[in-house]
Amino acid sequence: MTNTAVSGVRWAGRARGLAVRLWAVPVVVAVWEAAARAVESVYFPPPSAILARLRELWFSGPPARLFLSDAAIADFVPSLGHLFGGWALACLGGIALGVAIGRSRTLAGYVDPLIEFGRAIPPPTLIPLFIVLFKADTRMQLATIVYGVIWPVLVNSVDGARYVDRLHIETARVFGLSRAERLVMVILPAAAPKIFAGLRLSLSLALILMVVAELVGSATSGIGYELIYTQQNFDLPGMWGTIAVLGVLGFLLNSSFLVVERRTLSWHRRAGRKG
Repeated sequence: MTNTAVSGVRWAGRARGLAVRLWAVPVVVAVWEAAARAVESVYFPPPSAILARLRELWFSGPPARLFLSDAAIADFVPSLGHLFGGWALACLGGIALGVAIGRSRTLAGYVDPLIEFGRAIPPPTLIPLFIVLFKADTRMQLATIVYGVIWPVLVNSVDGARYVDRLHIETARVFGLSRAERLVMVILPAAAPKIFAGLRLSLSLALILMVVAELVGSATSGIGYELIYTQQNFDLPGMWGTIAVLGVLGFLLNSSFLVVERRTLSWHRRAGRKG
C-alpha cells in the first residue's frame, strides 16, 4: 500500500472517530430546537435563530476571509491576542520558575507557602487592583490572564522537575554532562508529561479569564465585550451565539493542543509501552 493510501486510510479513520465522538451534538441541537419552539421563550431562542444571528454578526464576510465579517475580525483578533499572549507569558514564567523550584529544595522551602497562598486567590478578585495599576486596557487583561493561568503550569512544572529519576541524573553526571545539558537532555524531557498537563489546563483557564477580563476592561471590541453588549441590548440570539462561539473555540483549542501534545510526547508513550 502506498503512502498516499495509508494517509487516506488514517484520515478516514480519524474522521469516523470524530463523528463517533460528536454524535450527540446534532441530537442535542435537534432537541433544543424542538423544545425552544414549543416553549416560545424570548430568553431561550432556538438554534436556528442563533445561527442566523451569528451569521449576521460575524460570518457574513467574503469567502476569501473564511466568511468572517469586519466585526468578527475586530472582535476575534484582539481576544485571541490577549488569550495567546497571556498564556504564552504565563507558560514561559511558570515553566522557568517551576523547574528552578523543583530542582532546589532550599528555594522550594521558601516559596512553597507563597505559591499555595497565591493560587488560592481567585483571579477576578484582583481585577480592581490590576485596573488601578494598569488602567482598563490590554495590560490589565494580560495581567489577569497571566495571574490566573500561571499556577497550574507552575505547580505541574515543580512536580515534574522534582521527581525526575535520580538514576537518570547520576548517569548524566557520570557521562560528564554540564548542568545546562542535564537540564535540556534529562530534566525537561522527564518533566514534560507533567508540564504538558499544566499547559493543557492553563489553556482552558486562559479562555475563561480572557472573557472575564474583557467583560470589565474592553471598551469597544473583543468577544467578551460582544457578550456584555448583546446582554445589555437584550439581543438574546446574539448573546447565545457568542456563548456558542466560546464553546467551539474552547473545543478547537483543546483539540489542537492534544494533537501537539501527542506528537511532542510520542517518545514517552513508546517508552511506556516498551516498559
